[in-house]
Amino acid sequence: MSERPSPSDDERRLAELGYKQELARSWSGFSNFAISFTIVSILTGGLASYGIGLANGGPITMAWGWPLVSLMVLFVGMAMAELASAYPTSGGLYWWAAQLGGPVWGWFTGWFNLIGQIAVTAAIDYGAAIFTTVVLNVIGIEIGTDRTAIFLVFLVILVLHAVLNAIGPHLSAVINNISAWWHVGGVAIFVLVLTFGANQHQSVGFVFTETVDNSAVGFGGVAFSFLLGLLHAQYTFTGYDASAHMSEETHDASRMAAKGIINTIVASAIAGYLLIMAVTFAIPNLDDALDPTKNSGYPVIYILENSLNSFWSGLLLIIAATAQLFCGYASVTSASRMLFAFSRDGAVPGSALWSKLSARKVPVNAVLFISFFAFVLLIPSMLVPAANAPTAYAAATSVATIGLYIAYGIPILLRQLHGSRFQTGPWQLGRWYRPVGVVALLWIVLISFLFILPMDDRGYPWNSEFTWNTVNYAPIALIGVVGAIGIWWLVSARTWFTGPKRTVEDAPDAGASGDETTVKA
Repeated sequence: MSERPSPSDDERRLAELGYKQELARSWSGFSNFAISFTIVSILTGGLASYGIGLANGGPITMAWGWPLVSLMVLFVGMAMAELASAYPTSGGLYWWAAQLGGPVWGWFTGWFNLIGQIAVTAAIDYGAAIFTTVVLNVIGIEIGTDRTAIFLVFLVILVLHAVLNAIGPHLSAVINNISAWWHVGGVAIFVLVLTFGANQHQSVGFVFTETVDNSAVGFGGVAFSFLLGLLHAQYTFTGYDASAHMSEETHDASRMAAKGIINTIVASAIAGYLLIMAVTFAIPNLDDALDPTKNSGYPVIYILENSLNSFWSGLLLIIAATAQLFCGYASVTSASRMLFAFSRDGAVPGSALWSKLSARKVPVNAVLFISFFAFVLLIPSMLVPAANAPTAYAAATSVATIGLYIAYGIPILLRQLHGSRFQTGPWQLGRWYRPVGVVALLWIVLISFLFILPMDDRGYPWNSEFTWNTVNYAPIALIGVVGAIGIWWLVSARTWFTGPKRTVEDAPDAGASGDETTVKA
């Protein structure tokens, strides 16, 4: 009789954290990096949300805002990487918070993360739909580029991503590996074409000093508008927690998940800056690029179509649209693993359904859950007047950014409270954990405040042209959901939700679960 193979170091560590190996551990370190790099996707957030930055601050938001956000995000990423190395589980952020602070911290972190994951999937696929409709019309499939066409393409893309995700984890790894190289090659082609093929180029002075004041708050002027425009870069730098969520499918996860987070941020910062600088230098006319009647709400498409001939603009749009399809696919993968882990511990209604694995070790029902609610989140884009549809998209990006970064911040805060008692993994910050964590938390507080503000002048009550159609519904959505899960916790969940549930009984508890190291809520 053959003996059962001995468990790997990854399986032993997972058992110490309380779980048996259920997902297929078939991903390499590069695949782990590739999924985060794909979800950050500078060809998605960097281009689809470009108009948010250009309208708020102007070219200086691109020239100075991207490096600023990149640096601050690196602090957040380093703090998260240390946690991912210590606790390599699919639950990621929620698991870290529950382990370090108790069930209530895990409960709120998990829901913020889940909301953010759904919102970022919705925003990514809606942005992909915008570019895809343009591409389809360019290649002769005339479906129009109005918001009805965009929304129908958005629905088709969600269905496509759900079906592909259901096929199996090996396909996911292959697709994400291809995607990583597609993004690198795509950025290179963008930069070369716009540098040598654009009809004209703006001056260095224009790119680094030209401003647009659209703050509408009556104070702060360009400086405050610049801060609002940081949503462009900050939204792009979301989703690198995917490296943590894929831990249970990655070899040498204690090291590779941490490296996946850091390498994603660094690579995206450098390649992204080259990309948006190339686009900004190629702006034909700033006023026209910001005019909704001429740019259809999406300045990058206007810039490409008016700076290049039809062949090159069409090629770059195809590259961008394909990258965005890769990005949305990866986002569904990551979000479904987070939902699987959260449901495995009984936190989501119908948990048994969402934590169920198919014969191919895929949480198919979780994939469908994420796809459906991503669709629901962007229904408001069809309810507002057509001219204000970009406002709904900006609100979705705000919900995604705020939800995810609050979920990033809670376990970072708890790690700070643990101090030297925290048991680190192979990748650690050493004595630098304190300043790194403090900077990360201060940045999260700042952006969470900024991104609940309206991006449109008419979204402020004191504006004479105020209209509810331009109000940023991000705070309304977040307050509504957080209020609901808070009431749910007080009325019911606190009596039955105990945090992570062990699925193995023969391994010691993970480091920080004892009474003397747990921060009580």
